[in-house]
Amino acid sequence: MVKVLLVLYKGGVHAEQEPKLLGTIENELGLRGWLEEQGHTLVTTDSKEGDDSVLDKEIVDADVVITTPFHPGYITRERIAKAKNLKICITAGVGSDHVDLTAANERKITVVEVTGSNVVSVAEHVVMTMLVLVRNFVPAHEQIINHEWDVAGIAKDAYDIEGKVIGTVGGGRIGSRVLQRLVPFAPKELLYFDYQPIPDFVAKETNARRVEKLEDMLAQCDIVTINCPLHESTRGLFNKELISKMKKGAWLVNTARGAICVKEDVAAALESGQLRGYGGDVWFPQPAAKDHPWRDMRNKYGAGNAMTPHYSGTTLDAQERYAAGTKELLSCFLSGKYDYPPQHVIVKDGEYATRAYGSDKKV
Repeated sequence: MVKVLLVLYKGGVHAEQEPKLLGTIENELGLRGWLEEQGHTLVTTDSKEGDDSVLDKEIVDADVVITTPFHPGYITRERIAKAKNLKICITAGVGSDHVDLTAANERKITVVEVTGSNVVSVAEHVVMTMLVLVRNFVPAHEQIINHEWDVAGIAKDAYDIEGKVIGTVGGGRIGSRVLQRLVPFAPKELLYFDYQPIPDFVAKETNARRVEKLEDMLAQCDIVTINCPLHESTRGLFNKELISKMKKGAWLVNTARGAICVKEDVAAALESGQLRGYGGDVWFPQPAAKDHPWRDMRNKYGAGNAMTPHYSGTTLDAQERYAAGTKELLSCFLSGKYDYPPQHVIVKDGEYATRAYGSDKKV
């Protein structure tokens, strides 16, 4: 019998009202009954920070840790060192940068995630955020709830997406879908930067042009969206120097990972006018501190930005997908066969996995 440690966000009254809110500590991805019927132990918590956290106390004898990108339990080298029984870390969602993969490899701990479970949800959120920024929606909405009416004050910083040059940093499953969803808006041009070409059918549908150097793409774009994973070469990638290479007055959207951007440099670029707007729903760490500069930063026109708590990939539809995927991965582990679908494997047997890249035909 095994012990499973599940780290999720608190749902409270919302989880009571909506049982489809599976990614909460109350609804537990629908796993409790299924695990306990087999004689296994499930410990569920949202307490993940500090030495006195439930995560720190319970990981000591846990065989399995399941956490999400939305309320990540950071599985550090120190936590792995004291987790003597730990054999597998499962990400209920996509993105396993909250796990120290080097330390996991050294211990031959398997790390898997539910690849593809969030791609549609995040791609839709990216397009929504672009529209919110470019149309200057947030200040317009603030006017209404403040019982004001000043059309000129909104229109002075409102534009159309049509005719703009839009680029994605990363052309994988999410980046490709963003490009596909932008075609009906008739942008002037779609660009992408990646280490390999997007799938042929996406290139044909979108007529997107690959740019070999990131700085060259940024200099051409009115709107840039970040859709690449967080690793050592992308951590802090969008700093003061790189942002200075962007077209002045461009909009930047980030639904990938907060740590890809240097928070102070983004805020400074908005204040100076180098960036016209910044939007996204990823922060570092998460939950974000109350004094995080992205909470209340403004551009030079005094307009707010399009920030949300990290929920783009945890819609009710996405939760259904990643709950089912988590159960599938857990079944593979409990069976003792360890025949995980290869697209879900990050590290296994002390090595990084080679996974299928890009976008499948189903969108």
